[in-house]
Amino acid sequence: QVQLVESGGGLVQAGGSLRLSCAASGRTFSSYAMGWFRQAPGKEREFVASITRTGGSTYYADSVKGRFIISRDNVRNTVLLQMNSLKPEDTAVYYCAAGPNRATMPSTYDSWGQGTQVTVSN
Repeated sequence: QVQLVESGGGLVQAGGSLRLSCAASGRTFSSYAMGWFRQAPGKEREFVASITRTGGSTYYADSVKGRFIISRDNVRNTVLLQMNSLKPEDTAVYYCAAGPNRATMPSTYDSWGQGTQVTVSN
């Protein structure tokens, strides 16, 4: 497994931007597909975005398509989530995850970070 640590969350006004970062430990980072998920209070964890091992393909939930961008750096062992045009409904704890493929189901992923809070105010 790989250890993951998220950072970059915070409080932002609607329409603003944040960039989340996920740092991975271990030398096998490039063997994992990576995903971002989020969980709002009282709701189930939901898929946000994912990226393949090489970074050649990315996938997004419809709710964030056109606003969020996922990327990865296999030299620095990091995955980023650039979030633009944020809305109050984007408020949640955001988690990065590592798994064998870029699936949208949380159960597919083997390793999870501790999460970082994103709060978008009106």
